[in-house]
Amino acid sequence: MGDAWVALMVASVGVVGTLGAALLTQSRADRTKRLELEALARQQREEREHAERVRQAELSAARGRELLDLRRACCIALNTAARQYQTAQVNLWHALKEGTGVDACLQQLDERRSAHRESYAEAQMIVPTAVLASAGAVSRRLNTGYGTLKKALAGPSVDSPALDAFEPELRTAWTLLSDMRHTMRRDLGVDDLGS
Repeated sequence: MGDAWVALMVASVGVVGTLGAALLTQSRADRTKRLELEALARQQREEREHAERVRQAELSAARGRELLDLRRACCIALNTAARQYQTAQVNLWHALKEGTGVDACLQQLDERRSAHRESYAEAQMIVPTAVLASAGAVSRRLNTGYGTLKKALAGPSVDSPALDAFEPELRTAWTLLSDMRHTMRRDLGVDDLGS
């Protein structure tokens, strides 16, 4: 009977070992599958996060391009309006000196002044501080020139000293316009900051 018990014990150990091995193999397979699923989920999460970062970067770049386009359009409009305002002042100045075509030049000056004011108002909302400071200096100088020309027209005849006072203002305005244009070009990246 001793051998029967030993054989029974060996058989029991064999059955338990076989069942244990199957359970252990299944447990390890489940664990490996769970780790694979976790790794796949982590990879998918990282890919989604990367895709979101790329999307945000693209949106940011698109917004940057839109803002640059808006600033460029605003700078072009402001530069054009300021130059036309200055040209209308020069035209009126010449008309006053020559005594002909004053009414047409005065009307054109008022139109150009209004267009400049609109462009400057838009620029106040769009352009950066450095450009706005330069544009403000131009606007003030052009408005001073406008006032000087209007003063020359205030009396019954053209005020020659007021008319003569316009010429230095004209030169200063041209310098300020050039400075404004340079500031705008630098802001828009047309000119290097080092130049």
